[in-house]
Amino acid sequence: MSAPEAWERYADALLQREALLWRIGGGVAPRDAAGWFVSDAEVDAILAGLPGTDGADPARARVLRDRVDPVVDAAGEEFRASLRARGRFSRLVAHAGLDEPAATTLALLAAVEVAPSRQRLVAYLHDDMRLPRPTLGLLDRLGAAAAVAPDGALCRLGLADVDPEGPWSNRSVRLAARVSWFLRGDDALDESLPPEARVVRALDARRRAPVPILTLVHGADNESRLAAVAQLAPGRGLVAGPPPDDPAALAALVREAVIEGRTLVVETDAGPPAALARRIERTPEVAWVVSSARELPLAGLPDVRWREVSVTHGIAEDADWQEVLGRPSDGQRLDRQQLRLVERALAGGSSTVGQAIRRLAAGELDRLALRTRPRYQWSDLVLPRDQTRQLRELADRYRTRSLVYGPWGFTAAPSAGVVALFAGPPGTGKTMAAEVIAGDLGLDLYKVDLAGVVSKYIGETEKNLDRIFDAARAAEVVLFFDEADALFGKRSEVSDAHDRYANLEVAYLLQRLERHDGLVVLATNLQRNIDQAFTRRIAVWVDFRPPEEADRRRIWAANFPADAPASDLDLDFLARNFTIPGGTIRNAALAAAFLAATDARPIGMEDVVLGLKREFQKVGKLRTPAEFDRYYPLVADDDVEPAR
Repeated sequence: MSAPEAWERYADALLQREALLWRIGGGVAPRDAAGWFVSDAEVDAILAGLPGTDGADPARARVLRDRVDPVVDAAGEEFRASLRARGRFSRLVAHAGLDEPAATTLALLAAVEVAPSRQRLVAYLHDDMRLPRPTLGLLDRLGAAAAVAPDGALCRLGLADVDPEGPWSNRSVRLAARVSWFLRGDDALDESLPPEARVVRALDARRRAPVPILTLVHGADNESRLAAVAQLAPGRGLVAGPPPDDPAALAALVREAVIEGRTLVVETDAGPPAALARRIERTPEVAWVVSSARELPLAGLPDVRWREVSVTHGIAEDADWQEVLGRPSDGQRLDRQQLRLVERALAGGSSTVGQAIRRLAAGELDRLALRTRPRYQWSDLVLPRDQTRQLRELADRYRTRSLVYGPWGFTAAPSAGVVALFAGPPGTGKTMAAEVIAGDLGLDLYKVDLAGVVSKYIGETEKNLDRIFDAARAAEVVLFFDEADALFGKRSEVSDAHDRYANLEVAYLLQRLERHDGLVVLATNLQRNIDQAFTRRIAVWVDFRPPEEADRRRIWAANFPADAPASDLDLDFLARNFTIPGGTIRNAALAAAFLAATDARPIGMEDVVLGLKREFQKVGKLRTPAEFDRYYPLVADDDVEPAR
């Protein structure tokens, strides 16, 4: 067992003197209740082993007191000198800002906590084996109770707590277990910490920067705000987490910050709750930070000295990528918090960085939108050359935005996001084009389910949109709003309350769209219904028109796979005679395949014609001899008016 440290020797000396005085003037007569009290003989043995007694008989206590007081004074001098030296106890005293009386109380509590012999001595001083820890009464006799008063440093900082039950003088004072472990050389985190709390080690332990009692940090993402706090207070390290509801968990956060001298970061967008604000006001020894995405209202802030820091740049730079993943970015535009989540996804089984990035959006967004893993490539897309070039420019614009808005110095106002509008009749390839772009960028496509977003209840649509954009912000994905005019339609004149709230929804959606940093594709069949405010925000506008004959020929050919058995398909006839969009062609080809598969035979022209018939029936289009030509008898029966 290692030799006692100065604070332990000082605690021993104080306890010895008190025990001698108690032995002489306050001791009790022997009782026949073994195990329920500490006998005088046992105390004599303990006292004989304490510094300065030299095995003296307690009967000579009056003579020995003159010898004990100098021992206590010498131990006190040694103790005070140790507070100026390097050691765990002195480090804790410095971090907590304890004065000498509070440090003495801490030494007494810590010394008793780690030694059963001292606990028995304390029980003797209480004349009660049920009280092995110092009580308020004993500390008061020793002149050491002030530090554990409700506003005393040890209780305010969570280093000790007082039993709330029983008479005041008999209330035991308990040292936090984390303190005892720390003094014994164990740096494991406090088990009482909230599960969400995390610790960030100091950047440079040699440089400790003083900080105000409260710093307000807002903007960017949470990880970027933490990085800014670490830069503001180098050498301190951080302990961070949301404000806990449990007072014990809050005390554990404060204690952890004090023991290691860390900055305590509370992450909240609602401002500090009343209990937390009060704790901040009562603990000027702690370097507090309140971290939020937006500026907090001043009315709810604690009444303490504070400063405010705005973090405007949250995008991870190549140095961040190198530190976290050991490689530079390939053009992905992630904030630092997303980059940390990508690191965790890779550790959890994601095989590539791209897959890990796609994993970011899973969960919340899956409940409001349909995730589509892109299947199509540029070669699958059949469009006029100019439209194809526009789509490639859209992908390139998103891919190079970090360069344009970064080193090149262009202003990302109001955000670095990209909004595209795909306008055209149904079946002209708008959805396929969105998939092609997402696949080219290595992103997932999320098709927003308007039925799950738009609500008849006031305010619910905005909440659903918030969830979508917030979840999409957590990952790089393509948000695809099909039939976007349902959400992005023109605002109307206000004639009733419904019109007013509908217009508010459109205005709110425009604000979220402007702030979104990702890629959003709006698809509409009725572009004239899109509100003009949205058109000004659109970066790329692509008109999708029904394909020409040559393109229709390519689409027909593409919709019959090489492995599909086909016999005498006249694709030139189909492309020439039927002016239909690609979606209709695909459906007709698929219907023909099922007709042929039912009879286990190759796909023939009759099957394709019948597939076209079904497509025409769906949209209420007449089948004419001019279109179907020689195949018209196959489809004419339903259109022939019965003879009278």
